[in-house]
Amino acid sequence: MGSTYTKTKKHDCSLGKGGEITKELGVIGGMGPLATAYFMELVAKMTDARADNEHIPMIVCCRPDTPDRTSFIVGKSKDSPLDAIISAGRLLAGQNVEYIAIPCVTAYFFYRELQDRIAVPIIDMIYETAACLREEGIRKVGLMATDGTIASGFFKKGLNEQGISVVEPSSAGQERIMEIIYGSIKANKPVLMDDFVSVENELREHGAQAIILGCTELSMIHRDYPLGSGYLDAMEVLARKSILLCGGRLNSKYKHLVI
Repeated sequence: MGSTYTKTKKHDCSLGKGGEITKELGVIGGMGPLATAYFMELVAKMTDARADNEHIPMIVCCRPDTPDRTSFIVGKSKDSPLDAIISAGRLLAGQNVEYIAIPCVTAYFFYRELQDRIAVPIIDMIYETAACLREEGIRKVGLMATDGTIASGFFKKGLNEQGISVVEPSSAGQERIMEIIYGSIKANKPVLMDDFVSVENELREHGAQAIILGCTELSMIHRDYPLGSGYLDAMEVLARKSILLCGGRLNSKYKHLVI
């Protein structure tokens, strides 16, 4: 049985002293590679550090050869990503990391099985995202995510369990999101922002107070394109929790993540 960690009850930027960091973070990466690189950038950017040794240490196991999560979840492929993710997690556990972060939302479909089979606490990005929304007083959100995340319903269920209702894109809107993720971001091509905005408008018209960027590839849009207000990037949630758990000092700019 894997370990667990104390999940967020209230976000507190005073957590972590900085410069006295003793906990090391393991990162299961490669799903996809750009998202992993950006996660590392976020951890550095969101840390209030005045010297190199005030950043949290990380060991990254980058496995871009991991079978596609969405293809397996929706039944388009029989190649399960589970063994590859477990192998990476156990490799990191063997390096004595204190916590593991997985900067791939769709991989959290396997969260319970992964935690049962990896003897290091895995930060629960879904739970932490819901906790962040609850702290901000948001009760209805629009969810942009992969087909695997939408079809399986695990993200929606995690939000519902904390009293947050979820609006999902129409079938046409979901096709646009998947084209953005796979046809643009993963392919390293420009994003058609008109398509992105059309899905955003659809979700807001159905009462969404905020939009969750619920795929770490979509975090690239947050980085590279101007967005309006009312967004929450799930990867920022994961980066913040990673910093605090490992004893880093959080930049107060990131106390509130709903932009």
